[in-house]
Amino acid sequence: MVDLLARRHGLAAWRRHGNRLETSGSVAGRPVVLLKPLTYMNRSGEALAARLREEPIELDELLVCFDDIALPLGRLRLRPGGSDGGHNGVRSIIDRLGSEEFPRLRVGIAPADEEGRAARVEDSVDFVLAPFRRSERPIIGEAIERAADAIECALAEDLTSAMNRFNATT
Repeated sequence: MVDLLARRHGLAAWRRHGNRLETSGSVAGRPVVLLKPLTYMNRSGEALAARLREEPIELDELLVCFDDIALPLGRLRLRPGGSDGGHNGVRSIIDRLGSEEFPRLRVGIAPADEEGRAARVEDSVDFVLAPFRRSERPIIGEAIERAADAIECALAEDLTSAMNRFNATT
């Protein structure tokens, strides 16, 4: 998502800063810093906390984006805050920030059941580390495009507008 956003807006080349990669520039007329942790997923909070120590911002100015096995493939969910939902990377961020109150964008990666809900995956570690199947690649590709659109909408308008537009079922 952030790679696509950086390409769309011609942001500077990614630079390494300790345990993260960063780029910055303007998206939807607003200055942004995009960050990609270089830590293991369950230690993502370390990279974000290090950045925030260098340049503190209000938590509602963040947008944490991540894949989520609790949502069906391609489904987007924007939220202003909430629990980690069992996601270890989000748990790490909550632990490091000391708060659940930061916006997040979840992108579903789970197979869907007959009712269109996320199907239970037995071995979640192997599942999330496996490449997408050929049949899933167009779906996730479209979801990444929509996720970048949602981020742009949140920046150009606000999180509520983006939630109303992009949280609808696909």
